[in-house]
Parts: sequence; C-alpha cells; structure tokens
Amino acid sequence: MLSKADLGAILSVTGSQATAHLPHHAEEEGEHARVTIGRLVAIHSDGSRVIGVVSRLTLQPSGPDIVADIDFMGEIKEDGPQGPYFQRGVTNYPTIGDRIALLQREELSLIHKIDEGETIKVGQLQMDAEVPAYVNFDELLHKHFAVLGTTGVGKSTSVALILQEILKKKANLRIFLIDPHNEYGHCFGEQTQIMNPKNLRLPFWLFNFEEIVDVFFRGRPGVEEETEILSELIPIAKAQYSSAHARAERILVRKVQPGGFTADTPVPYRISDLISLINDRMGKLENRSSWTKYHRLIMRIETLQHDSRYTFMFNNLFIEDLMVKVLGELFRMPTQGRPITVMQLAGFPAEVVDSVVSVLCRMAFDFGVWSDASVPILVCCEEAHRYAPADRKLGFGPTRKALSRIAKEGRKYGVFLGVITQRPAELDPTILSQCSTVFAMRMANDRDQAIVRSAVPDAGSSQIDFLASLGTREAIAFGEGVALPMRFRFSDVPKEFQPRSQAGRNVRLEMGSELDGSFMEGVVERWREATTTSTRPRGGLSGMEDAMDMEAGFGAPLIPRRA
Repeated sequence: MLSKADLGAILSVTGSQATAHLPHHAEEEGEHARVTIGRLVAIHSDGSRVIGVVSRLTLQPSGPDIVADIDFMGEIKEDGPQGPYFQRGVTNYPTIGDRIALLQREELSLIHKIDEGETIKVGQLQMDAEVPAYVNFDELLHKHFAVLGTTGVGKSTSVALILQEILKKKANLRIFLIDPHNEYGHCFGEQTQIMNPKNLRLPFWLFNFEEIVDVFFRGRPGVEEETEILSELIPIAKAQYSSAHARAERILVRKVQPGGFTADTPVPYRISDLISLINDRMGKLENRSSWTKYHRLIMRIETLQHDSRYTFMFNNLFIEDLMVKVLGELFRMPTQGRPITVMQLAGFPAEVVDSVVSVLCRMAFDFGVWSDASVPILVCCEEAHRYAPADRKLGFGPTRKALSRIAKEGRKYGVFLGVITQRPAELDPTILSQCSTVFAMRMANDRDQAIVRSAVPDAGSSQIDFLASLGTREAIAFGEGVALPMRFRFSDVPKEFQPRSQAGRNVRLEMGSELDGSFMEGVVERWREATTTSTRPRGGLSGMEDAMDMEAGFGAPLIPRRA
C-alpha cells in the first residue's frame, strides 16, 4: 500500500519509458505535490533512483485515478565514492510496483550539478527558482553554442547575459559580435569596442577575389567577361605595388609568396593601378567593339571609389600596409580593457553587408590558423540565418563558407562560434549541427520545432513539446554544456545593459504631434547626404596610430579572469 509521501507505483516498463498509476490522493497534497507535464519524478529502485520526466497524463476510465507516462532521463546512484551522484542513462531499471515521488530540492541540485570544468550561472530552474541553472563553460565555448527563439522572447537579452558571464571568466578571450540591428553597443559597458561605418577601416585589398567581385557588382552575380579581367589584373596590380615599395615589410611578404601574388593574397594594391592596367589592356585591342566590357568595368570601380558610403573600404590612406593594425583593432590585440568588438552593421550599404561579414569571419578563422591558436576568439553571429541560409541558392556563398569553416574546424585553432537566430529551419543545418550546446526559447513554427527536436537527445525529446508555451526569458538547454536537458529562466539583466536597437531610437509616436516643414527638410537632407558621392574619400584609421604591442599572456590558453 502506498504511503502519503508517494505519488504512485509503476504499472509497466519499457527500455525508455514507464507507466505509473497515480491514486487520487496524489492530486490533493497542494501545489508542490501536483503532478503536471514536465515535472521530474524519482522512481525508487534497488540501489538507485531512476529520474524521469512526466510526458503524458490520462484519466483512468474506471475511476478518478490517473495514469502517467514517464520518460527516463538518468539515475541517481547511491554508491559513489563521495556519496550519491547522477549519471545519464539507466542501468538499473525499475520494476512493477516500484514507488515514485516528486524530486526534492536536493535531488534537483544533484542531477543538474556539473562536476568537471568551470561553470557559469545563467538563471534558475523553472521547477524550483531556488536552484541555480549552471552551464559548463568549457563545453559551451569550445564546442560552439546556439541560442534559438522567435522575436520578442528575450533572446537578445539572454545572449547579452551569456556573453557578460563569459567575459567575467576569461581574461584573454576576445569576443567578436556581429550586430545587424545595432542593439548590443551598450550591453557590456566599458569593455566594448564599437565598430560601424564611421570608424571601421577595412581596406578593399583585404577582400579575397569572390568578396571584391561581390562588392564591385553590388551584390549581384559578376559578369563573366569582366571577372576574368579582374582575375588576371588584380595580381599584377599587387605585384606593381610591391615592386614600387620594396621596404622591409614588403620584402618579407615576397619571401612568403615566392610564386607571386594571387587575387586572394591579402597585400595592398592601388585602385588607380588596377584602372590603368584595364585601360592599357583596352588600348591594345584592335577591335573597338570589345571596349565595352573594359569601359563598363572601369565605371563600376570608379563609381564605388568615389561613393562616400564606401569610405570604410576605399580611402587614400589604405595604400599603406595596415593589415597588422586592422587585425589588432578588430580582434582587440592588445585588448586595452575592451575584449569585445561589437560590429554594428546597420548603416552599411545593404548590397555589401554579406561581403563585409564574409571577410570578417574569414579573417577571424585565418588569424586562428596562422597564429597557431594563440588568441582565443569567440565569433557571435546574430541573425545567422541571413548569412548562412539553408537554401544554397540564397545568400552569399563565401559568407556561408566562412561561418561553416569556423563551425567545422574553428575549435582546433581557438576560434569558436555562437549562433543566434529566430529561424533555425532557415539556417544551414551543417552549422547548427556543430553547436554542441543549444538554448531553445519559445518557437511556434512547426519547422523550427522539428529542427530543434532532431538535435535533442532522446532522453530530453519530450521537453521540446513545451517550446510553443515557454515564457519570456525561459529556455530549454540541452547538449554538452549541461548535465541534463533543463528548463530554466535566464537571470535578469540590469536595464542599462539590456540590448535595444539604436536604428529606431528617434521614433516619436506621441498622439497629436505635428511634423513641421523644417523636420521634413532635415530628413531629406540626411537622406541625400547618405547617397552623395565624394571625389576624394577622407578619413583616418581611428585608434590605430600607435604601434601594436602584444599583451602578456597572448600565446597562452584561456586564462581565468581574476576576481
């Protein structure tokens, strides 16, 4: 006979599930004794307690009693060297008649305890707000992570919390955050270096061939005849620049590249030299009808060169070899107290955003390769489905390739990936499959839920049914970073550090407000200025005047941050 402390007894058992009989009195013990979907229970067996989650409740036709389906999650073993411990999987299965009970706070803490590696606290368990939710820091970072959830569920605030906790842990980790909506700039206080079109200096010669073609053709497929001309003449332009500036650093570059430059070699060249080479090639043509493709290509390049929106790429100062300084500014070497770079993309010409993201992610990976993983870098990509869509006919191929390389090989070179998206079904599945820790927030779309369900271990698959009904800031975490799939609520973030979009910060919706003519004139003036070309782009390399000195600990593995 069951005691009042028991919820019920086992009726049947399979390899992954059990069915339990819950007498009517189990529903009369108050809030903490209520058996609901998603509650964890312990099945008392010989030498262990099998932990399961209630996945279904049905009323017996013959009376008021209830039958519960319980999915196995793992078991608490009593004979550990340091006392009871939790392990995934079940080795000692329950049998008919074994008692079940709701988990106590101590048991909840035990099964979510992470024994190895450093941890970060991300929130509190949904079942008991007194039990903190911890994530294994090493597994989270070194094996990539993803934050998934529809718009409005607190995804950006949760990302800010995770990154804030990461920054507290590691002193020499750099974070590079791709921010499409300019909402993370104030989330990290004085630790942030904000990059945007006004202060970014990304010389055009750092773009590889596919990326610069995408820029020249404004995001449209390149004309084959014109791209052939570029592939032949860009290496020549680089060689001309190198020959004309045979200083010590240029000699070093030539020694590294004994076979000559390619269109992808990241060395400087002048746009004027490239245009002169095109003109020379055009002048040697006997048939003037063939001039069209050369003339059209020159017009494309010159239009970009004089467009003020592209000053971050085309600038008279960029004829010097600034690669060391550019890398140092982007990836914070030395950090100078600002280990996180927030790359604000709102404001860049829309047609080249994909190319910019491609070159930045590619340089992060290549830097990890050629520095022998000396500097750990975490690349976080907000709205990742925009840059690496599942449909390979969409998006920009090199951007997808750059993110995929980080996902597949980055951990070997100290380059890690954080993926944030509201549409996981539209994200390249190869990238998502490489994220070993996933934070799944509310998602109502069936396709998105199916993608998440396919990535969840069998022991936690029943929890995916809650995705559509999760509250704001609630998530289900699963994967290598957590001891057990868990439902929790992210900790609160102070209001001043919560993300908020800067793009629409001046929106005014007061009732009865009138907009006068001067307001409209100001709008038109700014509108026109944004698309006005200049004959000579100006601007300096902000913050890069001093020589770069590598900080202490540059070549070390991740260093714990001192309290």
